[in-house]
Amino acid sequence: MVFFTTIRKNYSYMNIPKTNLPRVVIVGGGFAGISLARQLANKNIQVVLLDRHNYHTFQPLLYQVATGGLEPDSIAYPIRKVLKEIPNFHFRLAKVTDIEPENQIINADIGYLKYDYLVLATGSKTNFFGNKEMEKNAMVMKTVPQSLNLRSLILENFEQALLTSDINERNALMNFVIVGGGPTGVELAGALAEIKNGILPKDYPDLDIRQMQINLIQGSDRLLDAMCKKSSEKAEAFLEKLGVSIWKNLRVTNYDGYTATTNTGVTFETSTLVWAAGVMGNMPDGIDGEEIIGRSNRIRVNEYSQVVGYKNIFAIGDIALMETEAYPNGFPMMVQPAMQQGDALGKNIVRMVRNKEMVPFKFKYKGSMATVGRNKAVVDLPSFTFQGVFAWFVWMFIHLFYLIGARNRMVVFINWVYNYVRFDREARIIIRPYKKNKAIAEVE
Repeated sequence: MVFFTTIRKNYSYMNIPKTNLPRVVIVGGGFAGISLARQLANKNIQVVLLDRHNYHTFQPLLYQVATGGLEPDSIAYPIRKVLKEIPNFHFRLAKVTDIEPENQIINADIGYLKYDYLVLATGSKTNFFGNKEMEKNAMVMKTVPQSLNLRSLILENFEQALLTSDINERNALMNFVIVGGGPTGVELAGALAEIKNGILPKDYPDLDIRQMQINLIQGSDRLLDAMCKKSSEKAEAFLEKLGVSIWKNLRVTNYDGYTATTNTGVTFETSTLVWAAGVMGNMPDGIDGEEIIGRSNRIRVNEYSQVVGYKNIFAIGDIALMETEAYPNGFPMMVQPAMQQGDALGKNIVRMVRNKEMVPFKFKYKGSMATVGRNKAVVDLPSFTFQGVFAWFVWMFIHLFYLIGARNRMVVFINWVYNYVRFDREARIIIRPYKKNKAIAEVE
């Protein structure tokens, strides 16, 4: 995923070999960008991919990194290795600053580059809805470094809880608040509950782990509100059985680093608030205008993924807002639409290069799922839904299938088997201490 920064333009030319082939510049090495690049293999096209990281992240498993179930290299894979077989492919580690559509130029901290076709696959970022204090103090989990920060903070909280004699501070250290009852919030809450019930009592025998609280806050009247009602109710029942406190129709309005306040006056004293309540498009400079920027800061595109008003600039994945009759607010910001749009656009760019007519994109919904801990998951398929142990095995199989790299699949599978048999999570290691922006306030 690419994050844009405001820095001074560097007008030196980017070190990319000049060619007579059409040049496609892809910004972002997520699911959409990788799928597109693969489609352009062996098509007499020069492909240039820019990203601020040199690896692709399997974001659906970030919560397992944050809770010690997996090491980060199990869900990350080098972009160069993913696409090494593609002729005329070039990857550059870069932070994109802005676009000059009128000149067909993209600017980055490593220089500028001319393009024939530009594809924005920059993904999404956390949406705090303008709350700067929340942004400063809450934890997020959109990248591997952020997940490692959360893992360190969780473990540091328990180490600190052993040292303090202040009951209020200890309670705050052992109180975890997760805002957002979508798949990320539900899966994280379930993982924390499993740690509480099976792992922490062995690691911290001199700490009363029963005092640990896990609060999952949802602004609507049910969890997983994008899934069917039965799956939502089953997920809630699973979490409650694990000991998670669920708060519905409640919105967190502010968090100062110690106290989370809500719209009803309910407060939570916590040193760890995880914000999973919203995402927004990760927008570059140079693309603007009310007719282009739509809901959730996403770029409006037509049925061919072309940015409104441009013939050779495209957007795919989370950043793209393709409004259809079935999806008037755009496709869900998930893996399926991103990969399908990448595949479809790759074929359409080849058609454009060959002066052939493009084919409109049609999204094929394949289902959605979420795991709620050991032997517990919910799965919605287009024709039916199911929950429980079988759903859990389906969830594991699908996630293993979509992981990039045979080694990663093997490592994740072995970790899951070991964790299941031993009821353990081996990656409970503070690799780098995490220091919050604001120290825990003193309890009055």
